[in-house]
Amino acid sequence: MKKIPFLLIIPITMAVSCMTDKQTDKNPFFGEYNTPYDIPPFERIENEHYLPAIKEGIKQQLEEIDAIVQNPEEPSFENTILELDKSGEFLNRTTNVFFNLNSANSDEDMRELAKEIGPMISEHKDNILLNQGLFERVKAVYDARKNAGTDGGPGYSPAQMHAIEKHYDRFVRNGANLSAEDQEILRKINSQLSSLQIAFGQNLLEETNKNFKLIIDQKEDLAGLPDAVIAGAAETAVENGLEGKWVFTLQKPSMIPFLQYAENRELREKIYRGYFMRGNNQDNFDNKEILKQIAELRAEKAKLFGHETHAHYVIGQNMAKTPENVNSFLERLWEPALKMAKNEVKEMQAIIDAEGGEFELASWDWWYYAEKLRKQKYDLDEAQLKPYFKLENVRDGMFWVAKNLYGIELKKLNNVPMYHPDVEAYEVVEEDGKHVGVLYLDYHPRESKRVGAWCTGYREATYKDGKLVPPVISIVCNFTKPTEQIPSLLTWDEVTTLFHEFGHALHFLFVDGKYNLTAGNVPRDYVELPSQIMENFAAEPQVLKYYGKHYETGETISDELIEKIQKSGHFNQGFITGEYLAAAFLDLAYHNLKAGETIEDVLTFEDDAMSEIGLIEEIIPRYRSTYFNHIFSGEYYSAGYYVYIWAAVLDADAFEYFKQSGDIFNKELAAKFRENCLAKSGDMEGMEAYRLFRGQEPEVAPLLNRRGLNN
Repeated sequence: MKKIPFLLIIPITMAVSCMTDKQTDKNPFFGEYNTPYDIPPFERIENEHYLPAIKEGIKQQLEEIDAIVQNPEEPSFENTILELDKSGEFLNRTTNVFFNLNSANSDEDMRELAKEIGPMISEHKDNILLNQGLFERVKAVYDARKNAGTDGGPGYSPAQMHAIEKHYDRFVRNGANLSAEDQEILRKINSQLSSLQIAFGQNLLEETNKNFKLIIDQKEDLAGLPDAVIAGAAETAVENGLEGKWVFTLQKPSMIPFLQYAENRELREKIYRGYFMRGNNQDNFDNKEILKQIAELRAEKAKLFGHETHAHYVIGQNMAKTPENVNSFLERLWEPALKMAKNEVKEMQAIIDAEGGEFELASWDWWYYAEKLRKQKYDLDEAQLKPYFKLENVRDGMFWVAKNLYGIELKKLNNVPMYHPDVEAYEVVEEDGKHVGVLYLDYHPRESKRVGAWCTGYREATYKDGKLVPPVISIVCNFTKPTEQIPSLLTWDEVTTLFHEFGHALHFLFVDGKYNLTAGNVPRDYVELPSQIMENFAAEPQVLKYYGKHYETGETISDELIEKIQKSGHFNQGFITGEYLAAAFLDLAYHNLKAGETIEDVLTFEDDAMSEIGLIEEIIPRYRSTYFNHIFSGEYYSAGYYVYIWAAVLDADAFEYFKQSGDIFNKELAAKFRENCLAKSGDMEGMEAYRLFRGQEPEVAPLLNRRGLNN
């Protein structure tokens, strides 16, 4: 579930070319958008517009930086920190559009452009953060920060102090204190990493969307599959010019139902192997050498900064502080999760044996026999639930939750630019009608979209001329597509995913910070708190009754079904928690590499890491190395995949606070959460923000109870 981090300041290269007036007139980035809410004019943007606009953005930001450096006045917050914080506006609005569309609605030309633009971004970032004159001015403000106000003048506010420290830290963590020789080494490493990370992600896109399809032409091979799944596969076949057949892809809305219900074990193995062999097929899209280089280069980079490993470099800025703390935390959860998973294997093997199956449970069998076990233990299966989870109803349910918590409303927009026909747009307004921002919803898979679900911003909330500029936010998913006869019906996992991403969207929408670098910019192991707390509301009975309406009859989901959902809350948690933790341990293994150490063979490295924690052969990590997009197609979650379960401690504790109040929609608590954990979250350290809301540090017991890991 990867998101673009709040306020990634994306600067670019020295190689700037001029454009003619005629060219700029046709390029929508070179003028006012003249659109509702100043949304990017998607219909007018062509691929040819990006590079000239990015180069112009580079030119403008370099001029802004030069003006700061050449300022003859003594460095101050206003003429150095604030001017730096505001720089790059033109560039950011262009790159936000490019990179978001390259993930959500890409094509071959955009992917080629990304290969050129990525290294440009890396070079330009270095040109700013390794600018010695600029760093000296930032450092001067930083060194004098605690003396501000001692001469009787105004001192710095806590938000200003935080902004000064974060800007200074950003320079230091990006090489400003390195020698000239080491800075040159750093530039080369950054450029290489940029190209490698783009290549990893593009290979995975090809492997997922184009390089494998399970084509079925015998109806008997569909045995066990629900009618809606079969209908969806038939429509996919038509889209692929295979009318009369059925096509299943590696997109999870297609693959997971097949693994859950298809009786043909051989075909279950075939599609699952297609999934877990992505990037590992010894072809042009193989990711093994790429990820090996990424891990080794990150270790070299960490050494330049004086850190033992990349994990130490990254986690030192997080709430966890050290890799040792992360390992200790994960191990505390691993032992009960593994024990539970082994019990789940025994229960499913008993079903296989009782049915006369003469084989041992394998990884591609897990979903199929887990469904049988759920039916056996709780008289519940996914097929019973999906008719109640029509996408539009679930969407309206999460909007209703937001209204009850925060008083906001979401109103559908039909007169705004759209980047794809499948996208919806909503205006978000306060109870008094004040405009908060715009939210796009992009639900379904397509070949132009990368896998997963994420929330991002075409424009983050920012202050300009003393006024808050409202954000334009997008939630992008890959949910089950509707067919001609059946609407999009979500699995329970898809329901919680939509609530999850909406939690990120609320964070984006509510951010109210004066300074771009810090507004909403929270530690990596905090960033999932706003999203994961929303998942809790999805399963509450009063919320389920609001959106759980049978798509054919309109009947509200019954108390009996809700009770079954509640009772099955601990079901399959050994697998769910175990496969996640395995991926978190694998991430740390790669990023605990020391400079000079090499990975001889990626598959052996992965096997060794999993053997070390005792992962059972029936489970593979949620992400194997060659398709671990979170950590290898970018750096944000590198040495940080653990953050989801770290934040789960926070969200479980926070939701317990709501429950203890006797009202899950307690408006007083919601206002405290919005103010401290969302709106002002980046103005202070993560735990400080949480304590202001909760009144104490979080306890781990609510998470253990929720997952049944304390038994």
